[in-house]
Formats: sequence, C-alpha cells, structure tokens
Amino acid sequence: MGKVGIVGWGIYIPRFRISTKEIARVWGDDPLRIKDLYWVEERSVGGSDEDAITMSVEASRNALRRAGIDPKELGSVFVGTESKPYAVKPIASILIDALGMRKQSFAVDMEFACKAGSDAIVNATGLVKSGLIKYGLAVGVDHSHGEPGDHLDYTVSGGAAAYIIGSDGVAAEIEHIYAYNSDTPDFWRRDGMPYAVHGESFTGEPAYFRHIVNAAKALMEATGLKPSDFDYAVFHQPNARFPVRVAQMLGIPLEKVKFGIIADRIGNTYNGAVLIGLANILENAKPGSRILMVSFGSGAGSNAFSLVTTDLLPEKVGRARTVSYYLENKSYLDYALYLRFRNLIKVFQ
Repeated sequence: MGKVGIVGWGIYIPRFRISTKEIARVWGDDPLRIKDLYWVEERSVGGSDEDAITMSVEASRNALRRAGIDPKELGSVFVGTESKPYAVKPIASILIDALGMRKQSFAVDMEFACKAGSDAIVNATGLVKSGLIKYGLAVGVDHSHGEPGDHLDYTVSGGAAAYIIGSDGVAAEIEHIYAYNSDTPDFWRRDGMPYAVHGESFTGEPAYFRHIVNAAKALMEATGLKPSDFDYAVFHQPNARFPVRVAQMLGIPLEKVKFGIIADRIGNTYNGAVLIGLANILENAKPGSRILMVSFGSGAGSNAFSLVTTDLLPEKVGRARTVSYYLENKSYLDYALYLRFRNLIKVFQ
C-alpha cells in the first residue's frame, strides 16, 4: 500500500451570523472587553431548518466532489459530534443513505467533546491501512449553543468538516499521529441539563494548553521533527486567542498559524473547528508543505497529526466550495431571531 491520507475534503458553514457586539448589546456587556477576551468578531448560526445532520451532508458532498470518487467506494463513515439532533439515533447511518453509500459500510457516531472529529480520521486511517476498506469518511460537526448571557454565548457556533481518507489520489499524506489523554474535568453536561458548563480554572492550563502542547511535543520527539520543519500549524480553537498562545508556547511563528485560525469569523464550531482550519490551510498550501494539526476535546485529550501535501492538492481545491466562499457569503441576525433559530425561546401553553 502507498501513502494513506486525505483524498478529499469539504466543509459547510451556515450563512447566518450574529456579531459578538450584538450579543454584548443585549446583555449590557462591553463589546471591547468581549473582543479582548475572545478575539471573536461574530459566530455562525444554523438556520431554522439546519442541524448537525444537514451540515454533515453538505460537507460530505463537498468532500466527495474533491475526492472524485463514487460514494459506494466508501467503506466507513465515522461522525464526531456532541450535538446530535437525536439522543438515540446516529448521524452516520443517515449519511449512508443521504450520500448513496453501500449498506455494508462501518458506521458509528463518536463522542469525545471537540476532538471526536479527529478521532474519526484516526479510525478511518486505521481501516484503510489494514486493507479492510478502500476509502473512509470522517466528519466533525456541531451546532452547539451556550446558556444565554453566559460567556459561551459569545463563541459557540455551527459548522461541519468532512474528510475522505484513502491511499489512491492522496492530496495530503498522514505521516504520523500521536495522542495525549487524561481525566481532566474542564467541561461537561450532565444528562438532562440543557447547557454545558466549564470547570473554570481547569479550562486553560491543565486542559487545553497541557494536552495540545504535550501531544505536539510527543509527535515531534517520536519523529525527530522540529517546529521549523512545519510550514503550517492548526490547533483547536475555542476562540481565536488560544491557538495563537499555544503556537507561541511551541515556538511556532504567527505566519504559520494564521491560515488555520477561523474562529474570529465564525466562532467555535467544536468538532468542526480544527478541521475547518485545516481545510483553509489545504486550500492555500502548496505541494510539499508539512502541516501540524492538533485537536482538543474537553475531558480531556488531544490528537496530533503530521501531514504532507502532494502534487495532487492544487487540482482538488477548485472542485468544491472553499472555506473562503463560506466566510464571505453571510447574512446577519439580531439576538431575538438567533434565539428563535436555536429554539431557545420557550412557548408555554
């Protein structure tokens, strides 16, 4: 078997946006303070007829266009999410029929906060390398919301990214994967609770920064790679500030991370965040570029990837809508309409 890696990729970002300035206006907060805290200008919001399923379908169709393969060649679909529309019913099985895949495909939804989408890539890579399947589909998607007025209300958003993994037609080879996990309770939602909560002091140093930095260092130590060996880097982005700081901690210059940071324009898409950032890098990179990607999921864990783009990359970029397309095509909501779209207004009869 030759190189195993990304054969096609696709994303979907809803066209609706709400600005953090509008949210601050409603809650009487200082918009400059909010901007300084999160570096987020606006966030994406799914329409009244959109959810994690519809976003997954759109992103996967874009990935199939870039891969240029028949969906029946896919042998698996793994979906990483923490905002399924159904408490008991997978998105993965819906994608099998929506995309026209074979019924004899491995299919499962996965959960590990915001890193399950990257775990989906790990699983698909393993199945391809084992020879069990020719191509696998990995999706990271979320359409989350925070408690109105809470600090999450300024950052959580919706979006999806889909990656087709295979060994034929590889646009970016997956060189190495390393993981770092621990029991660090920084973010959770108990059954029956409507909103997730943060472990506050656990969120930054013992959770996000420790896991991403250690996963990245483990990859570099095991492979002999150095920060200077990477042309681009992308990290999970609960806001636009954290990935800049983690790059500084790893000794990676800002110019290598700027293409991967999209949270300032769409907020935190959870399982879609690092994967949408990677898509934007792929759409701007040249063949032979090495990319460091590190995901993060609360609870807590990280997956670190080293990828190298191939000569097939440029011809695939224009086959589907790009990240830039979705960033530029948008419409704004006020806070009342946002609440309606997210079903956060309760009607008592």
